[in-house]
Amino acid sequence: MTDRLAPLYPQHLATLRTHADEALALGGFDHLVIAAGQPPRRFLDDQDYPFVVNPHFKHWLPLTDAPGSWIAYTPGSRPKLVFLQPRDYWHAVPEAPSGYWVEHFDIVTVRDAAAAAAELPGGRRAVIAPECPAVDGVEANNPAAVLDCLHWHRSYKTPYELELMREANRIGTRAHRAAERAFRAGESEFGIHMAYLAAARQLDAELPYASIVGLNEHGAVLHYTRFDRRAPAQSRSFLIDAGASTAGYASDITRTYAAAGASGFQALVDSVDAAQQGFAARVRAGQSYPELHIHAHHVLAGVLREHGIVRMSAESAVESGVTSTFFPHGLGHPIGLQVHDVAGFQQSERGGSIARPDGHPYLRMTRVLEPGMVVTIEPGLYFIDMLLAELRDKPFAADIDWARVDALRPYGGIRIEDDVACTDGAPENLTRDAFAQG
Repeated sequence: MTDRLAPLYPQHLATLRTHADEALALGGFDHLVIAAGQPPRRFLDDQDYPFVVNPHFKHWLPLTDAPGSWIAYTPGSRPKLVFLQPRDYWHAVPEAPSGYWVEHFDIVTVRDAAAAAAELPGGRRAVIAPECPAVDGVEANNPAAVLDCLHWHRSYKTPYELELMREANRIGTRAHRAAERAFRAGESEFGIHMAYLAAARQLDAELPYASIVGLNEHGAVLHYTRFDRRAPAQSRSFLIDAGASTAGYASDITRTYAAAGASGFQALVDSVDAAQQGFAARVRAGQSYPELHIHAHHVLAGVLREHGIVRMSAESAVESGVTSTFFPHGLGHPIGLQVHDVAGFQQSERGGSIARPDGHPYLRMTRVLEPGMVVTIEPGLYFIDMLLAELRDKPFAADIDWARVDALRPYGGIRIEDDVACTDGAPENLTRDAFAQG
């Protein structure tokens, strides 16, 4: 993969430098200082939580295991990496920097935090780091003007970033295939997750988010992360929402499977899958994401009617809020350095927020799509006891086929999710392309 990344990285770095220059000028600062961060210590313990690098740090270079390190950038100068490599025989220390990117940095290796702090520029500096406590004696200020500008530009992925996200999808789809095989073999949720990790060759802490592995009714819990150790007596359905990481960039992939013989549920899965592909095809420049979300509600209302779950028109199902019982979350979100990436609501590089449409409080993206953006498209239909109980008390409960709903409850729910890049032309479906590669 290095041969694909090496020619793309210089332009990526040049783009970041341009955006940093702009952000520093807007904020009135001379230097940008970014902390990799430190693993937090468990309360009343001598053990740390797993280290998760500052997303602004890994934006500049593909280092995700560099606690205590720093990036310092001054406009007009090469960026500087202050790399902490402590003398330590208790733990494995980070390996010395190497690879296609090192020639573009001035690299200073230090042995302790004090030496690292001494290598950072003083004066008017924007320090992007955890706010509390101060990191290694360097006070974080996280100026809003600087962060707003940097976050805005993170919405537009460089060719280098897109290549890393393609690889994250290739890894994720490989692991998804292993998870499906484990489901078909009768494994428990825990066993399926172990198969997923092995195929991804990543630890839990290295994934971009906690995997959702739900059999049967557990598919109705939107963020189910319990991992039952025992397989159910009968595995009827399987929903997996799990991603992978490449150099700090995320994939976010969801698939739903029906067990052999569950033809009715399989037909519903097929309908949601077809609808999802239609939504993904609309990821084009100029498309309002909230309008795409509302469109998804109308299409899914048609799916509910087609499968005999509701007896009302699509318009009535959406206007009455019935579709929100079965599809209670947003259509998707920005993705990149973070699985729920920044600036999904942002008005401009100077900040501001674009409100969600009324009645859709869980939508995570309200912007108009532009080339370079990558978003998830993840419609779903679920049979959630709490929401169904609320629906029963409403006037339009008579328009629901409750016998059909009760027959589908044991299957939990359906979600299909791809990562889709907006381009100057047709969308690039990173996830479907990765599945097609085998």
